[in-house]
Amino acid sequence: MIFKHHCLKLHPSIFMKLTGLRVEEFESLTADILPQFEHAKRQRLSRSTRQRAEGAGLTTTLNGRDQLLLTVIWLRQYPTHEVLGYLFGVSQPTTGRYLQRMLPLLEQAGRDTMRMSDPGRKRRRSLADLLENIPELAVVVDSFEQRVQRPKRAAERDGWYSGKKRMHTVKSQVLVDSETGRFVAIADSVKGRVSDITLLKESRALEKLPAGVAGMGDCAYQGAEHFYPLAFHPHKKPRGRDLTEAEIAYNHAFSQRRIIVEMSINRLRRYASLTQMDRQHRRDHTARVCAVAGLVNRQFTHRMGA
Repeated sequence: MIFKHHCLKLHPSIFMKLTGLRVEEFESLTADILPQFEHAKRQRLSRSTRQRAEGAGLTTTLNGRDQLLLTVIWLRQYPTHEVLGYLFGVSQPTTGRYLQRMLPLLEQAGRDTMRMSDPGRKRRRSLADLLENIPELAVVVDSFEQRVQRPKRAAERDGWYSGKKRMHTVKSQVLVDSETGRFVAIADSVKGRVSDITLLKESRALEKLPAGVAGMGDCAYQGAEHFYPLAFHPHKKPRGRDLTEAEIAYNHAFSQRRIIVEMSINRLRRYASLTQMDRQHRRDHTARVCAVAGLVNRQFTHRMGA
């Protein structure tokens, strides 16, 4: 069977399993993406360097809606271009061309969804006694790694090798709203060997937050308070002594508030394009993470009213 939107939307459960989105969520995404798609198409056809007259050249097999569907299924299921092209009735090169055109639009749409909650909105405060020094408005920072193909050049291999994962990886850093779990910032993907604290410092992600917003991270972010005063992390076991009962209680309360980032990353990594071994030779990885984060944020918006 050749995949087409008008057929798949008649089977909501299959549509959900293939894309990770409900039909109405995909329709909302389409309404946001298609105007940008048409604008990019007009620019492409009217560029000064184009040698063919408008209307000449390859005929588009899939309309914009189906090209978007193809891209979302690729992000969710991560089939090869050959398999994906077969399912949609197009050639392997055409599949790559559609993905190349649609992915930047999804990346930008994803970035457009990344914003902090309204500071004036009343927020629930939990564990106030133990975490009273942490502002209510806060983001939680964490990172995840995806296995990549082993670089052919020996000089490049060490940089991509992650000692933690014991494989060659690419690392992505995310910031989520501590209350809603929505992604509010994505840093550019880096080599797996880069430490979490180094990535946080070099990305300057916390410095781009609105004034008064705290940053929370696990023990990998020890020392973040030196370059961002509102950075918080659990107590680390000191050399030569155990943690006190008060410190243990604080760490437990801290982890309960920080766990939301793990849940959001879990939603992100349900998309196989961020879980399976990267087959794109590390190209456009940041775009993929942003595109998927936007899809996850859209799920939060429609399903939780965030």
